[in-house]
Formats: sequence, C-alpha cells, structure tokens
Amino acid sequence: MNAQQLLQEISDYCRRTGLAESTFGRRAVNDGKLTTRLRNGGRITTDTLDRIHSFMATNPGHGDRPAIIERMRENRGTPSFGPAIASKPADPQRNFRFFDNRQKYLLFVNTCSEKWEVAHRVSEELAHIHPRPPAVRVFDAGVGDGTVMVRVMRAMHDRFPHMPFYTVGKEISLEDIRLTLQKMSDRFFEHPATVLVLTNLAYADAPWLAVKSVNAASSLVWHELPLIGRSAYQFEEQIISLESFLADNWKATVSQRTGNPIYERPVVLVIYREDHRFLLDPIIPKPGGTQANYDLVIASQPYRARAPLEFKARRVIAPLARALGPSGRLVAIHSHGHDPGMEIIEKVWPEDHPFIHDRHQILKAVKAELGASGRDLNFNAYADNRALFRYVMHTLPTEISESIGTSTLFAAWNAAIYVAQVEDDRLAEIGDRYIDATRSVLRERAGLWFFDESYVISRRRN
Repeated sequence: MNAQQLLQEISDYCRRTGLAESTFGRRAVNDGKLTTRLRNGGRITTDTLDRIHSFMATNPGHGDRPAIIERMRENRGTPSFGPAIASKPADPQRNFRFFDNRQKYLLFVNTCSEKWEVAHRVSEELAHIHPRPPAVRVFDAGVGDGTVMVRVMRAMHDRFPHMPFYTVGKEISLEDIRLTLQKMSDRFFEHPATVLVLTNLAYADAPWLAVKSVNAASSLVWHELPLIGRSAYQFEEQIISLESFLADNWKATVSQRTGNPIYERPVVLVIYREDHRFLLDPIIPKPGGTQANYDLVIASQPYRARAPLEFKARRVIAPLARALGPSGRLVAIHSHGHDPGMEIIEKVWPEDHPFIHDRHQILKAVKAELGASGRDLNFNAYADNRALFRYVMHTLPTEISESIGTSTLFAAWNAAIYVAQVEDDRLAEIGDRYIDATRSVLRERAGLWFFDESYVISRRRN
C-alpha cells in the first residue's frame, strides 16, 4: 500500500464517520498531523499502518458526531451527471450558467466554427513561446468538449514533434470530460511522449493540481491510467474503461452561496503511455509536488460576460497569469458583440448590453490585482485587426434565401442567445417575435457570424 492509497482510506473513513483527520490521527496513532506528514512525503512503519487499520476495524463507522458530509449529500438529492440545477434565486443572473445548458451548448458547438477559430488563434502563440526542459507545458482553463485542446495539441506536435508534452485541462462537467477523452486516443498515438491531466479543481488550484482547502484536500481523488499498447484503438478501449470511475467521482453540485457549479470531490486524472514512462517520469505529476510554470495558458470564454470586472480579474485571469513560466503566454478570449448575432438580440431586447467589459478594462483590472507580482508580465491588448476574429454559423449556400428553413432559424437563434448568454427566464416572455427577428437578420446579412476578442498576458524570459 502506498501513501496515496492510505490517505484515500483515511479520507473515506473520516467522511463516513464525521471525524476530522486530525482527530483520526490522534485517536488512531496519537499523531494529529499524520495525514499532513503523509501528504508531504512522510513515511510510516508497518506497526503504525497496522494500528491505523486496527482502529478503523474496531470503530467501523461510529464517530462521536454525526456524518455531516453524508447528510448534506442526502439533502442535495441524488447527484446527476454534470452540474445540478439549484432552485431559482431572486436574481436570475445568479444561477445562470450558459455553458451548462447541454442542448444549447452542443447545438452551438456543432453549427458554429468558434472552436476551430479559437484553436487557430491560440496556435498562433506557439511561435512566441520558448519551452524549457523537460516538456512543453500547456494549461487549458476550460476544456469544454475538447475540440480546442486537441487542435492545439495537433499544432504543438507539428511545431515541436520531438518534445514531451505536459497538458493539463480544467473542466467540471462530466459530459465534457467524456467528450474530451473520446478525442484523445489519436493524440497518444501520434505523440507518444504526452502526459494528459484532467481535473475539476477551481482556477486558483487547478494549475498546481493542489487544493488549498484542508477539507477538500482530504477527499482528493488522484487517479493514474498508464496506457498499454501501441495503437489508437487499444488506447481508446482503455480510456473508455474510465466510465465507471468518472461516474463515481466526477460529480458536481451547485454552490448555495454563488449559484455556480462546484465539485463534490476534487479529482485529478493523469494519463500517459506505459511504454514511455521512463522518459516521462520527470513530467508525470505527483500529489503535492506539482509546479505550474506553463508555456501556454488557454482561457477561452472563462467567465460570464455580465460577471463583475473584479471577479473576472481576481478569480479567473490573475490566478492563471501567476501560473505562467518564463516566456509563457496566456491567451484569453471572450465574446465581443457588434455583430449580426447581437443584432438579433437587440431586435428582441433593445436595451440589452451583455458585453460590458472589453479587453482593455480587463487587462487594467488584472494588472491592478497582481500589483508588484505582475512586474515581470506584459499586458498585450493589441489593435483590433489582431485582437478581434470572426467565426460563422455553418449554412449551405441554398439555406439563406427567401424561404429560410425552420432548422436554420432555430440554430441561428440558439447561437445568438448562447453567445449573448440570455437567461431562460427571459426566453419565456418573448412569444414568437424572435423568429421574425432572426429571419430578418439572416436575410439582410446573408448569413450569421460573431466576433470574439482576444488578449495576451506574457511573462518575460529570464
């Protein structure tokens, strides 16, 4: 038994009995810092291990206080795959998560070219990074369905074909993790020297794969999958076998304080090829001993458009900027507006202005938030001709005519409200006038497109 397995046993026991880990350590072996020392690489004797197991066997689930964690789970009901939906608060903005509406999200992703264009924009930054041994280090701050990540990894292989890759992706949605993993077997075949890490940790923790909260850290699930074989088919079969692990551990609920999805337990999933373990040993992350120092950080649509400026700067972009290594580059992308998609929204809600902060305001707020720690960072807003890029809704040449099909209208309307992050509460109040608004813009513009806005934060080279 290794330290991680023992820590998992202790964590499960404490959760079941309601004991704090320090209390468990004192009662089992008269050491309140037992778990802390184990996480920091400490070792124990076989006698201590026997005393720990003896204590758990002698006290099977009867702690001195009720199992609070289990009761909280019962109150939340049975967890579902993906984020749960909380009761509607007074402010409809509070519980609105536009990218967690699966139908809207999947329809948008499959009918619009945003993922392709974002991947192309991010891949342009590969020419400006200067990786250092032992690997090219990349962090994706919102994996989504994995399209951007896998396309960037293809571009990385083209530019750095002989360098090992360390790629970390943050995503809280179980369904998105499944979609991402479905795309990865070919990456391990084309670029064997790859370590892929997926996690559901928060922005402040994910780059380092470490949880600051003691309570959350005690329930951390760290799982490694060394892939055996030499074909994409064999890798895919082993990745598919993760289904039960994901279903048991990659669960989310809704924060009663913020209304945002949060994990039930923190998870880190590490995947690499077994036949390259020797080469990848310095790269494969270890619990409690992971560095950030990323060469490239991807932050595509990492926050709500209407979120406060302070939240965007303090909770999202600033932690990602701190994770950059020397010459590392953070590419952030969000919706810009001023496009036919926004014209549809304005025809239905003339006073709606969802895109309230531009790249200049966000960079200024991030710079203020970082203070002295940001002295070696460059904040690059760039001119519009470089910062802005366009993506389109795919349509056949004959679809935009005098008679526009219902499916095209619905796809265009869905794309418009998805990009503008319109709450479901407001959709129920508009009747059928959205159809005329969508048809009018499609005819006038002969199609539908949107603008995204990008900016870059880079760390100076040593």
